[in-house]
Amino acid sequence: MNEIQKLTPKCVWKNFYALTQVPRPSGHVEKVQQFLLDFGRQAGVEAFQDPAGNIVFRKPATPGMENRKAVILQAHMDMVPERDTESSHNFETDPIRPWISDGWVKAKGTTLGADNGLGVAAIMAVMEDKTLKHGPVEALITRDEETGMYGANDLPEGELQGDILLNLDSETWGKFVIGSAGGIDITATLDYKETETDPNDAALRITLKGLRSGHSGLEINEGRANANKLMVRFVREAVETLDARLASWQGGNVRNVIPYKAEVVLTLPKDNIDALKDLMDQWLDDFTDQYKGIEQNIKFTCEPAATPALQVPVEIQDNLIDAIYACHDGVVRMIPSYPDVVETSSNLAIINIGGGHADIKILARSSREDMKDYIVKSLESCFNMAGMKVTTAGSYGGWDPNPDSPILHLLLKEYKQLFGKDGIIQVDHAGLECSVILGKYPHLDVVSFGPTMKSPHTTSERALIETVEPFWQLLKKTLEDIPAK
Repeated sequence: MNEIQKLTPKCVWKNFYALTQVPRPSGHVEKVQQFLLDFGRQAGVEAFQDPAGNIVFRKPATPGMENRKAVILQAHMDMVPERDTESSHNFETDPIRPWISDGWVKAKGTTLGADNGLGVAAIMAVMEDKTLKHGPVEALITRDEETGMYGANDLPEGELQGDILLNLDSETWGKFVIGSAGGIDITATLDYKETETDPNDAALRITLKGLRSGHSGLEINEGRANANKLMVRFVREAVETLDARLASWQGGNVRNVIPYKAEVVLTLPKDNIDALKDLMDQWLDDFTDQYKGIEQNIKFTCEPAATPALQVPVEIQDNLIDAIYACHDGVVRMIPSYPDVVETSSNLAIINIGGGHADIKILARSSREDMKDYIVKSLESCFNMAGMKVTTAGSYGGWDPNPDSPILHLLLKEYKQLFGKDGIIQVDHAGLECSVILGKYPHLDVVSFGPTMKSPHTTSERALIETVEPFWQLLKKTLEDIPAK
């Protein structure tokens, strides 16, 4: 793992490695907040934690460059805590174990945290490097971006002093993001009174796993399977044809991740066990064929379980199954003016049913507020028909593209001079904090860019080593050439 610190540029990779050793899952960022405060003080820059839990650094201009526009470098400190089913990793206490494979940095059994650890590491490198030439530089490292952009949403007005915001949370090198989708959390809940299970029935634990999963914004258009949506197709037929009953359902565990696993406990007459196993085989064949070329490792298994004393009442069970079946998942519409970019989508992320309570969590995204409202009302209608209470939280707006951005054109100019090719202007379906920050600081000139990463939010997350050095070179050169006020 120490080989990571020898990669070029060392100033970025050594800081990234240090971050991997500090637990920082969303919702548990106390250790990384203290780590960053200690780092800032050691680097000799102003460092403080604001009332929202964000960390702010301020570094004065290189002598003679005090009249340049002030730049804010922005990234988020938290990471998505996903692990393989076989892993015992505790994200609140254990360090990430990064390793190098075929030109990529990966993690053993967990998410890597390059989203957005590489952005934070680059900020740290800027703060500690005494040889860089730049005007006034400020850093905003936000908390809990992955679970609701809480740090950006609670950012105090009047705290930031800059004129330009460089967000370092994009994931394709050579592409410069000038717009992104808004999002909203949707939760449907229902309390019910359980009924007694027939003591003569058997119980089986059915597990569907091995899906590719992925980022519910960046990879929602790739046709990857959703474990909850596959499972409901099987469960509905088992209930209809084999007298199966639903006792419990657990699927997915992070709202902005396409779920790779779902598990249900079904009860049924013992005489129907073999038929249920045959039905599983049939659905596995169908799933494998339907997702040929996309999903290579679908696993559908069952094992005996202790027969639960209680289960979901028939009417509630049928309503829940119908709602899950009908719930929209995936792309709703592409942007008409950018037909390769998703405009509106939803991710049926988490299902927890059992013990008298049903809880279903969805993340919806759209770059249009009216279409965000449409998908919210569509999902609300779906779950209301099942008698569920629907609430929303964590809403944030989209980031409207500004193709005339001066900092965009400076970055494109520097990119062409450094690397001999044109950069690509892009609008992302993933949510970025830029829209939230712009809502409080509308004067800012904003662009997002970063090195290449694949499959963030999954245990396949990886960072392409060869893109980090040019990313660092572009960041340094841009800081040096920021114009005067």
